[in-house]
Amino acid sequence: MSKTISQFDWLTIFIYILLVTIGWVNIYSASLDDTATSFFDTSQIYGKQFMWIMLSIFLIVILLSLEAKFYERFSSVIYIFSLISILGLFFFGKTINGATSWYVFGGFSIQPAEFAKVATALALSKFVSDIQTNIQNIGDQFKALVIIALPALIILPQPDAGSAMVYAAFFFPLYREGLSGVYLLAGSLGILVFVMTLVFSPVWVSIGATVMVILSYFFRKKKRPGAIAYLSILLMAVAISFSVDYVFENVFEQRHRDRFNIVLGKEVDNRGIGYNTNQSEIAIGSGSWFGKGWTEGTQTKGNFVPEQHTDYIFSTVGEEWGFVGSTVVVLLFVFLILRIIHLAERQKSQFNRVYGYSVAGILFVHFFVNIGMVIGVFPTVGIPLPFFSYGGSGLWAFTILLFIFIKLDADRMSFW
Repeated sequence: MSKTISQFDWLTIFIYILLVTIGWVNIYSASLDDTATSFFDTSQIYGKQFMWIMLSIFLIVILLSLEAKFYERFSSVIYIFSLISILGLFFFGKTINGATSWYVFGGFSIQPAEFAKVATALALSKFVSDIQTNIQNIGDQFKALVIIALPALIILPQPDAGSAMVYAAFFFPLYREGLSGVYLLAGSLGILVFVMTLVFSPVWVSIGATVMVILSYFFRKKKRPGAIAYLSILLMAVAISFSVDYVFENVFEQRHRDRFNIVLGKEVDNRGIGYNTNQSEIAIGSGSWFGKGWTEGTQTKGNFVPEQHTDYIFSTVGEEWGFVGSTVVVLLFVFLILRIIHLAERQKSQFNRVYGYSVAGILFVHFFVNIGMVIGVFPTVGIPLPFFSYGGSGLWAFTILLFIFIKLDADRMSFW
């Protein structure tokens, strides 16, 4: 047992402890009021979060005590159970803030979508390791897509677009395992065309796409694809561009349309749906270089930023710790993600490697989108900041996600 303990990557564990601690410190500041009696008052939000953190210690002990092969052996069972749990929300879930994403048992609530990401990471890792080849076969690609898409499609109509969007993170491990970069390129171009069409008209975007494709065809000399490939890309871009208006008006809800319009500068609604983002930007900007000091943020103390202890917790960091403190937090997340990728690359087992990249991908999407949302460069989609945002489900799910990998990494010398 002592040998196993020595094999744990303590640097990753240390970064986890730092992030959780800094997160709780900022939750304390964001939720502190005149009724507070102590640091550990469980009637307060920060007291409840402290309780979740303490319970996470027991969860970590359990995760690290299980045999590493347990996670691969029972990955399919865990995945199926997670699908059942999120399907059950349509019958037994409780609607909170417009989304039926919670089971409530007395005073305790749980959000199964958070744990479904862990289950999907395990299932995808198991599938890719079982085929024992690079994932270049169309049939294998389709099966992998089904594993990723099933939970996302169940979560989407709850409605919880933010959680569903996170499943795009699983294309990173697939890309590492041989998935053609064409898929990532096509997806990126599709998103670019969609956004540009919202800013300009479909006609202008189509003209721009035509010019770019022609220039690319004539100026690319090495390994130039055939004209049909370029024509296909152009037709896809034009088709997406002319479908944007229909999708935007008939598929997106009004609140989503408003948020896109605000981010793109087409609307200004600082008192309505854009209020949260506007107040968050004010809070972060007021922090200047070194911040106003812990519990001294005027925007934070005045409760100007709604849900500041959850999705908008980074605005507290910006106001009270300033640019320097915000940079430290960002660097910690970046270092953690890079560390996980480094550990994933040294795995002897393909299951371990795919799972490690899945962990890195999920953390990156949450981190990148959440901070982008808080500073106003992404629409508000309700994605928590890992280890920072208030909530037992989120904290436990991210803890499980990370420490399963830490256990797999410690067992990397074993031959299964």
